[in-house]
Amino acid sequence: MTDLDVVSIETPHLGDRSYVIGRGGSAVVIDPQRDIDRVEQLLDRRGWTVTHVLETHFHNDYVSGGLELSLVLGAEYVVPSGMDIDFVARQTSDRSEIETGAGLVRVIHTPGHTPNHVSFALNVDGEDLALFTGGSLLFGSVGRPDLLGPRLTEPLARAQWGSMRRIADDVTPTAQIYPTHGFGSFCSATATVGTESTLAQQILTNPAFTVDEETFVAELIAGLDAFPAYYAHMGPANQAGAGPVDLSLPRRATAADIARAIAAGEWVVDLRHRRLFAAEHVTGSLSFDVHGNAITYLGWLIAWGTPITLLGADVEQVAAMQRDLVQIGIDRPAAYAVGSPADWASEPAPIRSYRRATHVELAEALAADPDLAMLDVRRRGEWGDGYITGAKHVPLHELQRRLDEVLTWAAGAAGPVWLYCGSGYRASVGASILDAAGVDVVHLDDDFSSAARAGLPISTAEHEQRLGTTYAD
Repeated sequence: MTDLDVVSIETPHLGDRSYVIGRGGSAVVIDPQRDIDRVEQLLDRRGWTVTHVLETHFHNDYVSGGLELSLVLGAEYVVPSGMDIDFVARQTSDRSEIETGAGLVRVIHTPGHTPNHVSFALNVDGEDLALFTGGSLLFGSVGRPDLLGPRLTEPLARAQWGSMRRIADDVTPTAQIYPTHGFGSFCSATATVGTESTLAQQILTNPAFTVDEETFVAELIAGLDAFPAYYAHMGPANQAGAGPVDLSLPRRATAADIARAIAAGEWVVDLRHRRLFAAEHVTGSLSFDVHGNAITYLGWLIAWGTPITLLGADVEQVAAMQRDLVQIGIDRPAAYAVGSPADWASEPAPIRSYRRATHVELAEALAADPDLAMLDVRRRGEWGDGYITGAKHVPLHELQRRLDEVLTWAAGAAGPVWLYCGSGYRASVGASILDAAGVDVVHLDDDFSSAARAGLPISTAEHEQRLGTTYAD
């Protein structure tokens, strides 16, 4: 039995895990996030010395801290071969072997998520104990093949199918699987299942191993939905190699500063709980509740390079969001303020509020007014599975670019616009965007699964098409 110790460092809002593998006093780091202080703190606690920092691929959902970590620790930085990089690193290819203090690392080319993707099998005494699969094999799924554009989607899907066979043939079946993506990450082709597994278990249960190539490719591509727009900036940032981050607080914003930022079209982001935002907020500010997946949707919606001022109930909320921001390459907010809207508001940007409601309340309102304006901000796949009859569909990630269309539609409504999503979180973001544009809104802060129980009529996109009608998409 080996004394091998694998520690995961989770980044839940991005759905990722980084890994530190220790044995004796030596360690290897795989796919580290940008905020490398979390890795350094772990190493200090364990007394480990890192010899190698390894990347399975050039990530699309976060900026890697690999280069900076290797420089700080004096470790060798290892990346997949075949990519243009603007820094010095060891480029490794299929069947290469890397001798580390934690064991022999075998490199396996596993294209599919990206063309150059590799997986790392950690081998001790001739047996693979662990397989670090990055965005290739995930728990019950695989990494999506469409992030590099439609031209490569089908070829990469086929490569992904082949990579699964390669893994099954080349890796010890009892090896523990350690994926980087798949814990809510949009890099996953479908929802993942479970949080740990061996290769043998995946071979029995993961559809990637149990269906033929044509079925796999067709079903994989058919199930793909939108992914965050900020992904376009991650690959280039990782190929350039990211430097150190500054997590110190930015300058403190006054109420006048906040009003000026809003007037200039900058983003003033309120991090407080969405129910607090609905009750009172600065006119023109946007709700990205830091208790939920704020970073994904902020990164998805914001025009890249727009200055951001963060508003939090306390410094901890601001610091948490700053950490999330650097992980996707937004290095410094313009300013911050803490407290409450009473501290942030001014005559140019006064306090405003809007109503929160449940599906039961929507059902009552709809019974009184069948022409009620309802906006569904879920993704297309969710909409296709069923939506409240009569709702207009604009996925949250499309709301900014379709804002003029939505505002024209809202202007024709006799009353407020009721926004809903799957849980209430995305609807809170959408409600704040429309509210900032001057629309009277009601935020449905409820789980969509309760809509039918509340007596609301549910339709499906397929049903509407069979009837020969069109639906707002």
